[in-house]
Amino acid sequence: MQKFSLASDRQSEIIDACIRALENHGVILLPTETVYGLVCRFEDSIAEEKIYQLKHRPAEKRLSVFVDKPEKLESYGVEFSPLVKELAETYCPGAITIIAARNENSSLGFRVPAHDFVFELLKKVPFPLSSTSANRSGMPNVLSVNEALSELDGEVDIVIDGGAIPPDSQASTVVDARNKKAVILRQGALIINAKFLS
Repeated sequence: MQKFSLASDRQSEIIDACIRALENHGVILLPTETVYGLVCRFEDSIAEEKIYQLKHRPAEKRLSVFVDKPEKLESYGVEFSPLVKELAETYCPGAITIIAARNENSSLGFRVPAHDFVFELLKKVPFPLSSTSANRSGMPNVLSVNEALSELDGEVDIVIDGGAIPPDSQASTVVDARNKKAVILRQGALIINAKFLS
């Protein structure tokens, strides 16, 4: 397990280490602007299974996706309806997870994090990242590296310490945007304008 600090280590060094890990089925613990999270390469079944084991996450609960530009997900079958596009243009980057239709009878929740380091990492990796909060499933969100490491069942490949996240921080707001109006599935840090809601 490699450990880095955003306060003391060079960002380019950390990003290089992250890319190497992600290309080899690695799981990374990192800060976001909301809570600490776990990420791996999108659709890397080996790494995603590791995340489920680390968190004791139920198999039916899908991971969301981090990306620096939502349109990158079009090549993965995500449908960018007028509502999805407008929500992304209005609130991304930010603390919103947008659920869009994907291929036939499927969906995908994506987010563009407004955290400088995570956003830079996303710009450098040539693929989206599967993501989830770093707490054990069913437990409160974790706001520091030590909290996260104490809850996870096993070791991650890279730990990135961005310091403590403020105690009043909330997870992202989750909205289902698969129809003409959005439905809030989880109210979090971001308040959605009523014009988008059903």
